[in-house]
Amino acid sequence: MKQSNFTQQTHFIGVLLPEDLTLTLEDCRRYMNEAYGCKSGHGTPIHVTLVPPFKLQEEYSTEDLVRAIKKDVLPERLGFSAHIENFSAFGDRTIFGNVIANDKWTKLRDKTVKAILNACPGCTKKDQRPFQPHATVANRDIPEGVIIEALQVMNELNLVEDFPVDNITIFERKGNRWVESVSIGI
Repeated sequence: MKQSNFTQQTHFIGVLLPEDLTLTLEDCRRYMNEAYGCKSGHGTPIHVTLVPPFKLQEEYSTEDLVRAIKKDVLPERLGFSAHIENFSAFGDRTIFGNVIANDKWTKLRDKTVKAILNACPGCTKKDQRPFQPHATVANRDIPEGVIIEALQVMNELNLVEDFPVDNITIFERKGNRWVESVSIGI
């Protein structure tokens, strides 16, 4: 059995995408699996990550996260209409549905991170890089040299769509899978 020295991540927070968009992106995941053997991340529901995976300390619970979001984020009324436009990649490591970044995404991410840190200090930290919302199709196990070809195939779909950002969802690790724990309407 593989030993690891890192702390097991227990939670992450994101925005679930609408069913029609989810079905399209799941088809892309299937394509990546059938064409290139990619499996990494395929058990996670299609989403845009706001707070990357972190370990929630034992003295806190998922309910603490829910309370923090309801108290500190919901009153801000941060729901909006977002836009996805085809596919892109982070180098040779991740292919994703290209969600167009804007100030509304950044504000939603920042308010959510702040709420989580206020409720559970030290459980995570804010990424200092500019926020790039994205919906992951494949990552970590993409064979070398296939990104350009895979992007060409997926971009033939001409995926250009607006969608509502109408939830903040808390995901929990159950065994080796991430599952939707609580989805809060915004």
